[in-house]
Parts: sequence; C-alpha cells; structure tokens
Amino acid sequence: MMLDKNKTIDFMGLRKLALGLSILMILVSIASLALRGLNLGIDFTGGTVMEVAYPESTDPDKVRGVLQAAEYKAIVQHFGSAKDILIRLPPQVETDDKAKLSNDVLATLQAETPAVELRRVEFVGPQIGEELREDGGLAMLYALIGILIYVAFRFEFRFAVGAVVALVHDVIITLGFFSLTQIEFDLTVLAALLAIIGYSLNDTIVVFDRQRDNFRLLRDETPREVLNISINQTLTRTLLTSMTTLLVVIALYVFGSEVISAFSLALIVGIVVGTYSSIYVASNLLLTLGITKEALIPPEKEKIEGMNEDGSVV
Repeated sequence: MMLDKNKTIDFMGLRKLALGLSILMILVSIASLALRGLNLGIDFTGGTVMEVAYPESTDPDKVRGVLQAAEYKAIVQHFGSAKDILIRLPPQVETDDKAKLSNDVLATLQAETPAVELRRVEFVGPQIGEELREDGGLAMLYALIGILIYVAFRFEFRFAVGAVVALVHDVIITLGFFSLTQIEFDLTVLAALLAIIGYSLNDTIVVFDRQRDNFRLLRDETPREVLNISINQTLTRTLLTSMTTLLVVIALYVFGSEVISAFSLALIVGIVVGTYSSIYVASNLLLTLGITKEALIPPEKEKIEGMNEDGSVV
C-alpha cells in the first residue's frame, strides 16, 4: 500500500495555537475547581436515598415542588418506571435522626398523595463518601501509571509521556466542565471519567501506532512531516469512531432518564476533548520532547562475513 504524502491539513502547523488553547482550558478548569469545587453527590457527601412508588405516573418536578415547599432540598428523578420516584436528600443540618428524616419526607408526600408507598430507604454516611472519593482518585492514578508503563514498553518513553499528559488533559477539562456548570458529580460521572481514559487512550494508541510505523518507513521526512502524514492517514478512522460513539451517547443523554444524564454528558465532553487531545496534545508533545527517527528505527543488522544482507550464503 503506497503512502499518500500529499496531505493538505497541516495539523502541526497549528500546534502553538492548540497549545495555547489547551493551557487556557486547563487553567480555567483548575481555577474553577479551586474556587468553586465540584457539586458532589450523595455518593461522596453522604445523605439519604429514598425510593417511593406512586399509584400512577408522576412528574418528578411536581414531587420536587412538594418537597421544596416543605423546605427540603432534594434531587428527584424517575427510577425504573414513571410511577417510581427516587429522592436524594443531602445531609440535613436540622436533624441527625435519619429515620425521622425519611419518615417526615414520606409524611410530606403522603399529605399530597396518600397512596404513596415507601419502597426502600438507604443512608450514606460521610465517612463512606470520603472513602469513595479516595478510592476513585486512586483508581484514576493507578490507571494512569499502568498506561505510562504500557505505552513506554510498547512504543518509547516520549510516547508514554505524551499519552499520559493527553489523558490528564482530558480528565482535568472534564472535571472543570462539571465544576463550571455545577452539575452533580456522583459515582456515574466517576465511571464516565474512567471510560474517557480508556477511550482517549485507544484513540491515541491508533495514532501513535501509525506514527511509529511511518518513522521507520519515511526516512527522508522531518519528524513534523511524519506526524502530519500519520495524523492525516488516521483522521478518517478517528472522526468516524468519534462521531459514531457521540451519536450513541447523545441519544442516551436526550432520551435516557435523569439517572444517566450526568454520565452521558461526561462522556460527550470526554469524547470531544479526547479526540482533540489525540491530535493536538499527544502528538504535539512528541515534537516538544524532541522525538527522532533514531529512537524508533531499529538498528541495521551487522553483515556476517560470508553471507549476503538477505542471509544467503555468498
């Protein structure tokens, strides 16, 4: 298969602009995380989770209005069916009696609709929430360390640094998005972040694989030209994969329930940012770190006396 070197898109020609954009997005994300933080859900802060059943289909907004009128701050959403309602209550300063709190909430709902039934109630303590935060952070850290080792072993250390920096870039910007919008950050969003790491890495590995092969095949081109050729050759695959995945995730966000809305939104942001970082962060960093053909071209075999280069006897 002949390599088409006549590419029209000079991706690396925009690398300085892309670098400035990435730095700006990261600084805004870090500033928002430092000043506003994340709107942590009950999974991390602790609180009460109640599942109630109505005799007929009920609008969560109506239930939310009843609770707000009673001065309860709650997240209300459908759970399973239009008759089942899931209520998430943050820790209440006014009372430490969790059983009394759930009974009071149920009484408030029954005052509006007497046939409401309590299906289950769960209490999540702040200590468990803290453990979940720590475990989630460690999970991402271990994932990044494992990726660093894998890419360094398979490719070269500069490729490993580029891949990990691109992943950190994606995670920070996604976290910054949730900090800026103050959308609730719960365990489903954490799961989405881990999925984003895997998706972005897969996209980066495909580009890296072509770049490594081209460094060995294209002996006359500069590193910048090799990177440009490789990105253009994998561009169709990258865009088709990203667009196909985005269509599915957008459908989940639009037509799915509120339970997976934050999860779907995190994936949408992560896929867009991950596709960008595979081109303009990982490959950009390879040039910045001074990648050379010599680092990837295997040394030529020494010619053994009495044998030709192809191994045949003279």
